[in-house]
Amino acid sequence: MVAVKGAFGAVNPSRADAMTRIAVGFSGGPTATEIVECVRLAEQLGYESAWVAEGHGGDQFAILSGCAAATSTIRLGTDITSVFVRTVPTIAMAAMTVDDLSGGRFMLGVGSSHKVQVEPEHSVVYSKPLTRVSETVEAVRQLIATGSLNYQGQTFQIEQFDLWFEPHRREIPIYIAAVFPKMTALCGEIADGIILTRSTLETAATAREHIAEGAARAGRKPSEVEVTTLLPTAVADTLAAARDLIRPGLALYAGFFPRYNQLVAAHGFGHEADAIATAWKSGDRRGAVAAVSDEMIDATSIAGPPEYCRERLQAYRESGVDLPIISPFARGPGAKATFEAAVRACAPQ
Repeated sequence: MVAVKGAFGAVNPSRADAMTRIAVGFSGGPTATEIVECVRLAEQLGYESAWVAEGHGGDQFAILSGCAAATSTIRLGTDITSVFVRTVPTIAMAAMTVDDLSGGRFMLGVGSSHKVQVEPEHSVVYSKPLTRVSETVEAVRQLIATGSLNYQGQTFQIEQFDLWFEPHRREIPIYIAAVFPKMTALCGEIADGIILTRSTLETAATAREHIAEGAARAGRKPSEVEVTTLLPTAVADTLAAARDLIRPGLALYAGFFPRYNQLVAAHGFGHEADAIATAWKSGDRRGAVAAVSDEMIDATSIAGPPEYCRERLQAYRESGVDLPIISPFARGPGAKATFEAAVRACAPQ
């Protein structure tokens, strides 16, 4: 791959490579060992990166360390590390650890997560998410670059923290998860990349407008920000079967997370968003799943037979997405097989 290094360390491929770029994301389901095996397979099949969420799916940095030991070329990232449930020093040291173990293949994806997770699940106050993300990125970069941190911000204060080891790199690419305009513009100001989610074919163009606004404020070029998106993915022999595999995951995200419910409504699926939220709140999980329409799946996901999935991925690339990240949803004993099937079906041809 012919690549150049961006202003903050991001890697931008040549135009030829851009037409086949693909990544895979994990948000729980397979065990840690199974994820490592899936990432090894993804590397063999030509995937350029693998991303691991945290939430309820295991310790992301520990899993990525296992992936680093089992692979040699695929890039490894978090999608995302919550800026509320880990402190800046722990985020920075975890990032530097995986970067060292992988020989400089790590990317740090951070985000504000969600109030419905941060407060009840971690007993941490959720406040000023935009400022918290901005200050975290600044402080993490400072600690990695200089080995020392004294930071007095609005959302946290660190009196003094020093590294007792030498990082593999003094600069690690940082991506920010964003859904709405303010956080998207912040990506334009300070991030190497943006991590979108559940995008439609219109999302990238709108996101790039907000990225350009933020980049202009910081005196940067918008092209310095890589546009990635997590795409719910299911592969099956028929479109109908694939849609049914997607439905439970979309119901969970649109039912449990208010921000994602708003996103679905903003995509033009207000009726579905209301129905899913109502059913979820009442404990009617089946009703929430049933409220996920075929049209909503088709607009925000990669679902269908292998050839159709590859065509959809190409459509996302042509819409302005630099790096589509397939994101299968599976729980239970068969989770690994579901992920492997998606990884094989969507691999570069």
